[in-house]
Amino acid sequence: MRIIPAIDIIDGKCVRLSKGDYATKKIYNENPLEVAKEFEAHGIQYLHLVDLDGAKSKHILNHGVLEQIASKTNLKIDFGGGLKTDDDLRIAFECGANQITGGSIAVKDKETFSRWIVSYGAEKIILGADALDEKVAVSGWQEESKEELLPFIQSYQEKGIQYVICTDISKDGMLEGPSFDLYRKIIKTSSVTSSLPVRQTGRVEKQLKLIASGGISTFDELPKLAEIGCEGTIIGKAIYENRISLKQLENYILSR
Repeated sequence: MRIIPAIDIIDGKCVRLSKGDYATKKIYNENPLEVAKEFEAHGIQYLHLVDLDGAKSKHILNHGVLEQIASKTNLKIDFGGGLKTDDDLRIAFECGANQITGGSIAVKDKETFSRWIVSYGAEKIILGADALDEKVAVSGWQEESKEELLPFIQSYQEKGIQYVICTDISKDGMLEGPSFDLYRKIIKTSSVTSSLPVRQTGRVEKQLKLIASGGISTFDELPKLAEIGCEGTIIGKAIYENRISLKQLENYILSR
């Protein structure tokens, strides 16, 4: 299971929110590059970088931070927040993103998001399936859609999506543990649909690569997520609040 620390950006600073509420913003470091370099120094290879300003304004804003981290570290970055147009996507990849995460657009403009999967390939496009009570949330979690989480994920599996980041918003930033049952349910239903042919190409779908996010609070939760079958896990506040040390993560990575 891949370990993927998170850096969330507001006004160019490294922050964390609770349950996606911008009013709960807490600044942890004014220099995201410094944080990213510390991750890399502990053997971490991946980074989840979120433009919270972009998510709120509905277009990419903090691409300068992305470019800085991408050019000054070797971290493989998945970038999300405010990616709504082909131009937003172009900027993200030109600034060094290895993958992008699309959440709101996958709900509100399915045609464009589906085209991105075909144009860039399933290795480059991550489905952001963030939910509250198993309903997908959009616009920086400011809105709840009518999309049911499991059918939503399955519909994009049929279109070739392989990577899915799922955050249970009720858990995010609360340090109360992740949604183990929800992830079990997603993996179980995705394995049922994984043998379905993709409509456009006729290919057989690959097993869903589920990335757990939200609520991680202790190191002991990581092996449990791996046992469930999560391909990766995103860790945010637990690192910043010293609930999980970078040394623990380094040892976990080295032990695999």
